[in-house]
Amino acid sequence: MSDASRRGPEAAPERDDTVQVEVTDVTLLEQIGERSADALAQLYDRFGRPAYSLARRICVDQALAEDVVQEAFLVVWRDPGRFDPARGTVSTWLLTLVHHRAVDAVRREATRRRRTVAPSEDGAEWNVAPGPGADQAALGAVVAGKVRDALAALPAEQREALALAYFGGYTQREVASLVGVPLGTVKSRMFAGVRRLRTLLGPHVEVDGEVR
Repeated sequence: MSDASRRGPEAAPERDDTVQVEVTDVTLLEQIGERSADALAQLYDRFGRPAYSLARRICVDQALAEDVVQEAFLVVWRDPGRFDPARGTVSTWLLTLVHHRAVDAVRREATRRRRTVAPSEDGAEWNVAPGPGADQAALGAVVAGKVRDALAALPAEQREALALAYFGGYTQREVASLVGVPLGTVKSRMFAGVRRLRTLLGPHVEVDGEVR
């Protein structure tokens, strides 16, 4: 009898049945509160792309958009406790930070341009075109308060879906993956949310080319 036969069958290698559980966004914020730079990096990996996409649409200028995203994540690093889970998800909160800072950045840039333009004899400096995206930002600022009030009046799940889609630049399928619900549910929430916004905002919203 060979040595292999006397030893008997070799034991099968043990399987690693450990399930890798993805850390939630809220947990990452808690870790950031404990000064975990790795947690901040993970949060950036998740939301850096939509955050930049949103900032770029508002600012137009690439460098300005990058600065806005950096400022938003610095706010997260310095004071993650500002997040209120009763008002929405981490992604909605973060993209709202980006939105507000992008609008502020465009306003600051437009003001800086006006102040640094050399005066002319005919007063043409008062007609200097604002910086990239300033017109859109100024227009958005006019109704921003009304829109925020209307969004706040929506059910949390509708507000979350709309914020991710329109502020974050996610597709409906991506929104469904992020919030963990079927695609059809996301579509229903967005449809109901948009219909409700039209009712709440009335003449302040233009829909399909018509003022309602």
